[in-house]
This record gives sequence, structure tokens and C-alpha cells, in this order.
Amino acid sequence: MKRIPKQHLSSLTSRERQIVLMVAEGLSNKEVGRRLKLLEGTVKAHLHNIYTKLRINKRIALVQIAHTHRKELMGR
Repeated sequence: MKRIPKQHLSSLTSRERQIVLMVAEGLSNKEVGRRLKLLEGTVKAHLHNIYTKLRINKRIALVQIAHTHRKELMGR
């Protein structure tokens, strides 16, 4: 997996980072929504924005990015 430029990661909001990490844990959109008290449609909208910012189009790519860049996503 190629690394994502830091400016792409830094463009994610804190909410988007939370969602990325939850998706990487294997949670469904519905489960993410329940944990964050969001509608499933809102989670989908956030994911669309995340995919656009990171220039990806598949959930598996997002999971790979999350595992590769976990520290950055967690703010460390």
C-alpha cells in the first residue's frame, strides 16, 4: 500500500478520523452510526467526503490506509 500524502490526511476532520478508525475495526456504517449517535446516511456522507479527500473509492483501501497511518489518524 502506498503512503497517502500528509496533506490528504490532515484534511480530514476529527469526526472523519473517528469514522476511518471505526471502519478499520470492521464496523458497518450502521454500527458506526450507533456508536457516534449519527444516522447511517450521515455516516455514508462522511465516508463519501473521506474517499474524496483521500482519492480512493473502495472501503478496503480505506482500511489499508487506516492501518498504515494509524498513529497519524489518532493524532500522535
